[in-house]
Amino acid sequence: MLKLILRRVLVAIPTLILVSMIVFGLQKILPGDPVLTLAGEERDPAVLDYLRDKYRLDDPLPMQYAAWVGQVLQGDLGRSLRTDVPVTTLIAQKLPVTLQLAVMAMFWALLIGIPAGILAAVKKGTKVEYGANVAALSGMSIPNFWLGILLIMLVSVQWRLLPASGYVPPSQDLWLSFKTMLMPSIVLSTALAAYLMRHTRSSMLEALNADYVRTARAKGVSPRGVVLRHALRNALMPIVTLVTLLFGELLAGAVLTEQVFTIPGFGKLIVDAVFNRDYAVVQGVVLVVAAGFIIMNLVADVLYILINPRLRHA
Repeated sequence: MLKLILRRVLVAIPTLILVSMIVFGLQKILPGDPVLTLAGEERDPAVLDYLRDKYRLDDPLPMQYAAWVGQVLQGDLGRSLRTDVPVTTLIAQKLPVTLQLAVMAMFWALLIGIPAGILAAVKKGTKVEYGANVAALSGMSIPNFWLGILLIMLVSVQWRLLPASGYVPPSQDLWLSFKTMLMPSIVLSTALAAYLMRHTRSSMLEALNADYVRTARAKGVSPRGVVLRHALRNALMPIVTLVTLLFGELLAGAVLTEQVFTIPGFGKLIVDAVFNRDYAVVQGVVLVVAAGFIIMNLVADVLYILINPRLRHA
């Protein structure tokens, strides 16, 4: 297992380097000049020169990239061009908010999607499978922003059950934090639950038709034991990949949900940085997201080995 993890880490290093080069290069070809935005309306030439010298914007592109990479290797992602706040501080403030939202959304998705997929596979050809497929298709088709606005109108405005927007840290009030994140997490989990249901159903149907399942049935294993102990364990492998990748996407893909519910999370930080041409923040955020995806893939590889012992000797 250690050799496998080491190989994945070695592959991750050039991946991160390539991602950093692409992000750094693409930002430089965007139209506009961030210094003009920072200088304000007067745009004093002395101020412009000072800002360009301070952020080394007149240096050749390779030198700028090398200087940035050197800072990253020291744990310094730079400072925001607009607020002069360290990027690491901004990420440390915003990332826990989105992580809380992503964990809650994934919890609801797993709670609904996997049992629904198992049930649809076991009840193949019945009204149960038909209903599960219709629900999954609806979950994938309904836009998050529309569902979020609808829930705000019903649950918050008409029924007054949950807060319509905002965010409260768990350290300040755990119960209020849960209530403020409940609707956003449910909205974000609908498509995830739909994807999990369909993948679980497909994997379970394939597993239930396998030879080892027929052998287990011939030996007199109970239907519940066949489904849970034999079929589900082998069907979980592709689902593990999907879960880890979906969780990685949640870190950067919760932008619309955070905007609808006014949640000051990671997604809003990315959007604001792009619109404000805050290069340092965009570079730092994208690098963190890329590292998150790589870590999620590494977690998936480890879970593969834990689920399937045969891979431990591969």
